[in-house]
Amino acid sequence: MTNTDINERLYRQLMEEVKERIQKLKEYGMSEKELTSLLESDPTFPQLIITRNYKFLLGDNRVEVRLEPLVKAVYLLFLCHPEGIIFKNLPDYRHELTGIYSEVRPWGLSDRALKSIEDVTNPMLNSINEKCARIRKVFAGVLPSSVARYYSISGKRGEPKKISLPRDLVIWETD
Repeated sequence: MTNTDINERLYRQLMEEVKERIQKLKEYGMSEKELTSLLESDPTFPQLIITRNYKFLLGDNRVEVRLEPLVKAVYLLFLCHPEGIIFKNLPDYRHELTGIYSEVRPWGLSDRALKSIEDVTNPMLNSINEKCARIRKVFAGVLPSSVARYYSISGKRGEPKKISLPRDLVIWETD
């Protein structure tokens, strides 16, 4: 057997192993998008463009990331605090979140909207976790998971939760 024959045989054997492992990952629920992102050696991070009317757009294609107003306001609050926010301290941010929400929701804040702000800033309720889960899900729907996690709000229990996206990738449009 020549070296070329041995190399070709090893190559085919490795390819079969890779196919089997990919199949296993699919069986465990990994999506095609996640598998593709594994193969990317250097993932790209699209710019997050925030328009004047608070639309969230990703990259040169300006793919819109759709979030309901309160979830969008929560995201903007965390974007404004790159150091992160500890969930138990959320009541300290209630006034700031109210101001952001009133900008995102220009038709006014009803009693129901104010109650939603109170709930999301109450660390004894699960509302903030629900909003973070929605944000995670939306970004995971438009980006590979290896990249989407940088756009999501995350952190260890009891430590500040934050958006890891480098702020130089966040563009605030002014016109």
